[in-house]
Amino acid sequence: MALDDGRVVSNFVSQAIRGEPLTVYGDGSQTRSFQYVSDLVAGLVALMEGDHTGPFNIGNPGEFTVLQLAEMVKRVIPPKLPPGVKEPEIVYRENTSDDPKQRKPVITTAETHIGWRPKWSVARGLAETIAYFERELADAGGEIVPTGPRAAKPRPRASA
Repeated sequence: MALDDGRVVSNFVSQAIRGEPLTVYGDGSQTRSFQYVSDLVAGLVALMEGDHTGPFNIGNPGEFTVLQLAEMVKRVIPPKLPPGVKEPEIVYRENTSDDPKQRKPVITTAETHIGWRPKWSVARGLAETIAYFERELADAGGEIVPTGPRAAKPRPRASA
């Protein structure tokens, strides 16, 4: 996940690390399911090693509102903020017309046919993601291109 990819987790974490308000589009009641990459990889490996074919949802069925995620980020970030940077507040912006109201995968097929179920909690994945973003921000000199419905497109990453 990139710092500037415009997804809700990266937006909230990068905004919070910089001491900026967390931007919630709409009222924050829309739901999402968040999955840590290690669970995704384990699910894909189980799928490739299994005998069952057909469509599978390899996701985390835990469902959170966007506002719940913002509050979670607010609880985890403050101890990591530099002196003088205040706890982030939440600001609300108009939602986009194409934002889905609910996202929650049904993973029954994966559980039944390949014995897969996610192992990472959202809190654990969020802590790892925050640590990763802190390292990325340090490497980038603290600069992140703003994202969101009205923001400019993220600039390409520099090639190594």
